[in-house]
Amino acid sequence: MAQSMSDKICMVTGANSGIGKVTALELARKGATVIMVCRDRGRAEPVLAEIRQATGNSRVELMIADLSSQQSIRQLADGFKAKYDRLHVLVNNAGAILFQRTLTPDGLETTFAVNHLGGFLLTNLLLDTIKASAPARIINVSSGAHVGARIHFDDLQAEKSFSAWRAYGQSKLANILFTVELTRRLEGTGVTANALHPGFVRSNFAGTSRLAKAMIGLMQPFTISPEQGAETSIYLASSPDVEGVTGKYFVKCRPVKSTRASTDPETARRLWQVSEQLTGL
Repeated sequence: MAQSMSDKICMVTGANSGIGKVTALELARKGATVIMVCRDRGRAEPVLAEIRQATGNSRVELMIADLSSQQSIRQLADGFKAKYDRLHVLVNNAGAILFQRTLTPDGLETTFAVNHLGGFLLTNLLLDTIKASAPARIINVSSGAHVGARIHFDDLQAEKSFSAWRAYGQSKLANILFTVELTRRLEGTGVTANALHPGFVRSNFAGTSRLAKAMIGLMQPFTISPEQGAETSIYLASSPDVEGVTGKYFVKCRPVKSTRASTDPETARRLWQVSEQLTGL
């Protein structure tokens, strides 16, 4: 996977903007078949055309899915498997932070549903295909926001108390715990799973609320570009340096220690079981 990825099939969620777009672009530039998973066709189709033109790679495709809807995720997985029998790289990139509590069509708190359960469900639905493609890689985009967070098993849906930052931190902690348990379950399969912190990236992931825009605006001087933020995702998806490396948390293309709470095996197993129940797996 060093120079050319022409024999690889990659899927990137949240691929129409920010680090997802850059990740899709660079994997396409390396020659991979790239499946862009996006929610809004109107916004995604111009990006699809842009990536094809910029890379000269016609094997970039668009699949529409709303990761807040489990039905939509299941339709995505079915649609993918109807066309492809291999998936070498899955980048669970899509994410959001919401400044008020909302519910998904499945009645779940949206931040937790999109940032954790969406990737959890999609990965599991595609896992047989990924295993059949080994060596293969699963990359979960987490965040430094997991520091100080915990999984509120007694209030996962933030019914008792909602805070945007608490909900976001919990979901990003869940990304790493998911990676920990997934790594254990994938032992011996030739499939690796790693998580990463992209840095504080200038993007529109915070949505369109005035409060969100104001807060992000104040923090702009401390942000990095999507190109910089995507570097670790691209590295984990394509570099021969991490062939066989699994169960790690990467920052700036280097493995670092995440918090003790994020690597606790009992918490990881419990979260997996709860996530199975919430997604009907």
